[in-house]
Parts: sequence; C-alpha cells; structure tokens
Amino acid sequence: MLLRYRTPYIVRPVILTVAPTGPLATKQDNPWLPTQPDEIAGQVAEAYAAGAAVAHLHLRDRDDRPTADLDIAARTLELIRERCPILVQLSTGVGLMVPFEERERLVELRPEMATLNPCSMSFGDGEFRNPPAGVRRLAARMRELRVKPELEIYDTGHLDACLRLRDEGLLAEPLQFSIVLGVRGGMAATAENLLTMVRRLPAGAAWQVIAIGRANLELTAIGLALGGNCRAGLEDTLHLRKGELAPGSAPLVARAAALARSLDLDIADVEGARRQLQLEG
Repeated sequence: MLLRYRTPYIVRPVILTVAPTGPLATKQDNPWLPTQPDEIAGQVAEAYAAGAAVAHLHLRDRDDRPTADLDIAARTLELIRERCPILVQLSTGVGLMVPFEERERLVELRPEMATLNPCSMSFGDGEFRNPPAGVRRLAARMRELRVKPELEIYDTGHLDACLRLRDEGLLAEPLQFSIVLGVRGGMAATAENLLTMVRRLPAGAAWQVIAIGRANLELTAIGLALGGNCRAGLEDTLHLRKGELAPGSAPLVARAAALARSLDLDIADVEGARRQLQLEG
C-alpha cells in the first residue's frame, strides 16, 4: 500500500482486461484454451462476470492457427456482444506469420480498441514485423475510425516511437500503454524494468503491465501498487498456480480482482472503463 501512495500517479478504479487466447499457446499446452468463436465468447462472458471490463482478442482459424480473417473476427464480436457488454480490444498483432497488411484490416470492424505495435522486433525464435510506414498508416486509420490504440511496448525504444507518433498528430492523448515484459527479444520481466518504463510514461497515460509466464502474478501486483491497470488470462499465463493449469481465463481474472481488492482498489465497470480510457467509438 505504501508504495502506491509514494508514486506521482493518480489511483483510479482498476480496469481489468481478460486476454483469453493469444497467438502461441495450443490446446496441447492447456486444454481450456479457447480458439473458436463460441469458445472465446463463452470465456469472455465468464471473465466479464468475474470483473473484466475489457476483452483483448486474438483469433484462430478452424485449424487453431492465428488468423486475421474478418468473417471469423466479426462472428466472434457478434457472439461476445450477445453474451455481455464488455469492451472489445482486437489484437492487430495476430501472429508472427500473418502479414501486416492482413492484420491492419481488423480495425475496419470498428472495435472500441485495437492494439498498435509501434516497432518490429525479435520475438522468441521469430520476427514480429511492424514496418514504420504501415504503423503510421494504421495509426492514422485508427484515429479516423475512432478506434482507441492500445500501445504495446516491449522495450524502451518502443515508448519513444509512440511519443513520436503522438508528436506527429497520429495518436491522441490520453495515451494507453501495455508494458510487455518477459518476451525473448524484449525487456526481461523484472521490477526494475517496469519501474523504468512507468517513470517515463507521459502524464495522464493509462497503462497496465503484461508479464508473461512465471513473473505474471508478482509483476501484476507491483503494477497495481504503482497505480496501473491489469490484464489476466491464458494468453499471459497458462497456470493458476505452480503445477496447476488454469481452467480457463475467468479464474485468472478473479485472482487479479481479488489482488486489486486486497490493495483496497476498486474495480472499474464497463462504463467506468469507457470514461477512464476516453473511448470515442
């Protein structure tokens, strides 16, 4: 608690985001991983009931491979909206093998939010390609459609790239960041790296930490204490605790909500999250 009050950041109700799928894990890694539209929609609705106000979505084709297929995306959005009023954040990251030109078209579905990855990088054993001209084109289109960018930053230079886009008029403040830690090719999942990034964020920015794997719970707790929002789900960790697979994303969201409440933090509902993030769409 004391650490939270020593920081210069305003403490607001915490926005919980559920990330149910991701681009890498398979049902062999965790049989509860949702891959098809109805499975994803069902787990999103369960996570909403557990306290999530935002759903961060990756999509899979019938063979469970990452896809930017607009029909699959539209069907998934339709099923989610039939089940709950959660805010939707489509990932334009999709998967390492999906071309940028296919990924960027997802914003044409006009979700409330979508990811904007500002830089190319090594990503594990692969390459995550986000060409500068394409990133600028996508940022401009998102602003035109009033789709709020979720800026995913994996290293310190990625933050600088986002600030350049802001200075060029391609991003509107307040900015929204996800600080991703633990991906091979980006920053290691350490408290020191998180503090370095949080201290450099522009005033008024909304942010959350996304810690991949074993550091997930620890860094989520530190992020909450520093005044950040939080994300939970099978995209970020497949386990509820050591040696125990999470039976879906809802238990991970419930764990994050309990963690926030243990720090005397309120949980934002959908309308509170919409106001806090200043969503236009």
